[in-house]
Amino acid sequence: MTGEAEAFEFPILLGDVGGTNARFAVVSDARSGMGAPQIVQTAEFRTIDDAIRTAVLERLGVTARSAVIAVAGPVDGDAIALTNCPWVVRPREMSRSTGIADIVVLNDFEAQALAVLALGEDSLEKIGGDEPVPNAARVVLGPGTGLGVAGLVHSRGIWIPVPGEGGHMDIGPRSRRDVDIFAHLEPIEGRISGEQILCGRGLVNAYRAVAAADGKVPRLTGPAAITGAALDGSDEIAAEALSFFVTCLGRTAGDVALVFKSRGGVFLSGGIAQKIVPALKAGNFRAAFNDKAPHSAMMATIPVYVITDALGALAGLAAYACSPERFGVETEGRRWRR
Repeated sequence: MTGEAEAFEFPILLGDVGGTNARFAVVSDARSGMGAPQIVQTAEFRTIDDAIRTAVLERLGVTARSAVIAVAGPVDGDAIALTNCPWVVRPREMSRSTGIADIVVLNDFEAQALAVLALGEDSLEKIGGDEPVPNAARVVLGPGTGLGVAGLVHSRGIWIPVPGEGGHMDIGPRSRRDVDIFAHLEPIEGRISGEQILCGRGLVNAYRAVAAADGKVPRLTGPAAITGAALDGSDEIAAEALSFFVTCLGRTAGDVALVFKSRGGVFLSGGIAQKIVPALKAGNFRAAFNDKAPHSAMMATIPVYVITDALGALAGLAAYACSPERFGVETEGRRWRR
């Protein structure tokens, strides 16, 4: 998977497609870097092909030869359904409709993992821990439309992103107050997974559960309103819901860090993490992250960062597209050429 066999022909279209927003950019050549991003709402276009043609290629007047696209969902087969978006990615049809001859489709959190290597300190906000251990494993978690999780491991001189669906792991209560709240959380097929709490709709779920646990009537309906009211102190239910959210995120991030022994760092991506940095620094996130006996001492040394660059995934894709030999990205069954 190295050298000429993996090289992409320029210009290269990059795409980071989430449940709500899709971000695109074009790399003209290896020296020029990534061009200006084009950001669209997925609901505004019937298909991803329409979005690429109209919002990117025609607007920029570019004919792309290759594409590296990251999507929010598992990449399996020639029709790739997104987890939280009605778009279905069909690379063969995309090639015909856009003229792009070489298309690679990755999981969106593979792109987030690649971004960890492409971003500098000015794009990161540290949430405790020591300095990262060079070449040690790293993990990325992103509460957004859903909850994305990926690992990044270094072996034989290259970095290997490890995608997965860790956002659907079970999550349970630990304190007596947790038990009260969990009793009112809306489950999915009879269980509480990470995504039932640690995403936008999950925050709403938590807010309603906190209110129900105390016999109160919730007055807020959306994640942005809940976050805002929690941070400005105008709603006690929202404040507890966000604190509960942050604690659960700390526990889940700590669990994933244990799986990978990620002494290279844990990275929180996405708009929600960027908006709640003050809450993440309040202390309960780090306490929950560290509370992993018998490994609490090791956990306390692992640095945690918030990725503050909203275009970080595109930067990661650009790094891979320009120098694929640096990365152990598996493309079998995920690369379509004509």
